[in-house]
Amino acid sequence: MQLWRTFDEIVIPDGGTSVALGVFDGLHRGHRGLVEHAVGTGRRSGASPVLVTFDPHPVEVIRPGTHPLVLTPLERRAELAGDLGVNAVFALPFDTDMASWEPDEFIDRVLVRGLRSRSVTVGSNFSFGRRAAGTPETLRELGAERGIDVRVMDLLESGGEPVSSSRIRRLLAESDVAGAAAILGRPHRVSGVVVHGAGRGGRDLGYPTANLDLPEYTAVPVDGVYAGWFTLLDDHEVDGSIRPGRRYPAAISVGTNPTFGDAARSVEAFVLDESADLYGRVAAVDFVDHVRDMEKFSSVDELLVAMDRDVARTRAVLDVDARRR
Repeated sequence: MQLWRTFDEIVIPDGGTSVALGVFDGLHRGHRGLVEHAVGTGRRSGASPVLVTFDPHPVEVIRPGTHPLVLTPLERRAELAGDLGVNAVFALPFDTDMASWEPDEFIDRVLVRGLRSRSVTVGSNFSFGRRAAGTPETLRELGAERGIDVRVMDLLESGGEPVSSSRIRRLLAESDVAGAAAILGRPHRVSGVVVHGAGRGGRDLGYPTANLDLPEYTAVPVDGVYAGWFTLLDDHEVDGSIRPGRRYPAAISVGTNPTFGDAARSVEAFVLDESADLYGRVAAVDFVDHVRDMEKFSSVDELLVAMDRDVARTRAVLDVDARRR
C-alpha cells in the first residue's frame, strides 16, 4: 500500500488507474461498495486501483473552524483501503488554490495528468470544483470527453436513511457505538499515544488505565463507560503481559471524572486481566457497546462498586471471563 501526499510522489503503472474519488471519512459500508467497484473495474481493465481522498477535509479550508470530527485518520483510511484491494491512496493536499479550480481544471490536473485515470467511481452526492459547481453528471460529461469512464453509485441505505459519516457522528454523540459499528462495518476506533493521566486509577482505585492522547478533531463517543477492545499498535518489546497487535478486552471511560472534579476530558482504557508499562506507546481502542452514562458518585466506595459493575458488564458484552487470555 502506497500513500501519496503530493503530486510528485505519484507513480502510475502502464495501465493507468481506476479511481475511487471522495472524502471517505470512516470508509463505512457505503464507501466500501464504491471502493470495491473501483477495484473490480481496475482488475478487469488492467488499471491500478487508487483511492483519492482529501487532506485536510475540504470543509476546513472553505469554512475554517468548522472541521468535522474525524472518524478515520488518513493512515488508518489507507490501511482499510488496502484491505479492500486498493494499491495506493492519494491524499489530495487541499488548499485555497485547489478550492478555486473550476471542475474541468480539477479533472485535468488530478485525474488526467496526475493519475492518468481510465475510470472513476463516485457517490451520487459527490461535488467538486470551485463553489462545488461540479456534480456527478458534470464529472460524467467531462470525463467522457477525456476518455474516462465514470460510474456514479447510489447511496447505500440502512434503516430507512442513507449510510453516511454524519449519521455515524450523530450515533457516537448519542452513545450508540453499537449502531455506529453496524454502519461502519466494524467498531469505531480511536488511537493515540498512551500518556500519564491523573494516576488515580491504579494508585488509589486498583484500576490502572491507559490514557490516550488523541489527535485534534478525533470523533470520540459522548461521555460514558463503554465495552471494547484495546490494541497496542507499535511493535516494540513490552514490559508486561500485553503483546503488540493482539486485542484485549477493556472497559473504556470517556470524559471527565466528575467524582474527583477533574476538568480535562480523556479516553482511558482499563485492560481486563493484564498489566504492562505502556507509557509512550501507540494504542487503539475499539468501541463495542455502551455500558453506562458518566456519573458523579458521592464517595470513592460508591465509585468502586460501579467500576466493578462496569467490568462485569464489559465481560458479558465481549463474552470473556477472568480466566480467558
